[in-house]
Amino acid sequence: MSENTMADTDRQVWIGEGPVLVDYADHVARITLNRPEAANGMNIELMQALYRAVMRCHREPGVRVVHLRGAGRNFCAGGDVREFASKGEELGDFLREVTAYLQIAIGALIRLEAIVVTEVQGYAAGGGGLGLVCASDVVIAGSGAKFLAGATRVGMAPDGGASVILPSLIGFRRATEMFLTNRIVEAGEAQSIGLITRCVPDDALAEEARKATRTYAEGAPLALAATKRLLWNGLNVESCLPEEARTVSTLSATADSREGLAAVIEKRKPVFKGA
Repeated sequence: MSENTMADTDRQVWIGEGPVLVDYADHVARITLNRPEAANGMNIELMQALYRAVMRCHREPGVRVVHLRGAGRNFCAGGDVREFASKGEELGDFLREVTAYLQIAIGALIRLEAIVVTEVQGYAAGGGGLGLVCASDVVIAGSGAKFLAGATRVGMAPDGGASVILPSLIGFRRATEMFLTNRIVEAGEAQSIGLITRCVPDDALAEEARKATRTYAEGAPLALAATKRLLWNGLNVESCLPEEARTVSTLSATADSREGLAAVIEKRKPVFKGA
C-alpha cells in the first residue's frame, strides 16, 4: 500500500465543518482555513475556530507536526475588510475581539511542541496571513505567492506578533519598509530575504509541503520540540502581543482606519487626515 493510500485510510477528521477544518494522520495534524469565498479573510468566527483547532493539537500527544494551509486560491488575505468596514464607528470594539483571538491563536501556535509547517499559495497578507506566516516554524510557498503587510494602508498597525517576529526574520530595515510601504513581496524575494523557508513551483506546492511534514514527523520529537522552544524563547514574542493589541484597538477607532478600509473596498487611494 502506498504512503498516500495509507494516509487516506488512517486519516481522522477532528473538525469536519466550519471556517477551520482539522484532520490527522501519521503524527501530522492538518489545519485548513476554510473561507475560500472570502480569501480566508479573518473574522471573529474564523479566529475563534482557529484557536480551538490549535488547542486541539495541544491536547493530542501524538501530534508532531501541524500542517497549516488555506483552502482555495489564497492562503489568507488578512482581515475580512468588508466585514470590518460594515461596523462603522463600532469597528474599534469589534476589532478588540478579533485581535484578541488572533493574538491567543498566534501565542498557541508558538507554544506548540509540534513543528508548524505552513503551505502558502496566493496572498498571505495582514495580521492574519503574514502574521501566521511569521508565527510558523517552516514555510513552503508556491512561486506565485505574494506577501503583504497591509496594516498601515488601512490606518492600522501590525499585529499577530509580526511587529517583533518579522524584523527578526528579515532584518529591521526590510521589515520597516514592508510595514510602512505595504509593497508586495513576491515568493522568490521572500525566500532570498528569509521570510519563507523555500519557494517551489506552484504545481509542486502541495507535494513539497507534504514531504516537509513527513521530514519533521519522522524526526526526534522531543529534540525538535525542545529546539523550537529555545528558538522562540529567544524572540520573546508573547510579551509584545498585548501592546500590539492595544495599538490596533486604538487605531481601529479612528476616522483614518474607516477611510483606509473604505478605500480598499472602493479600490481607490485613501485620504488620511490624522484623525
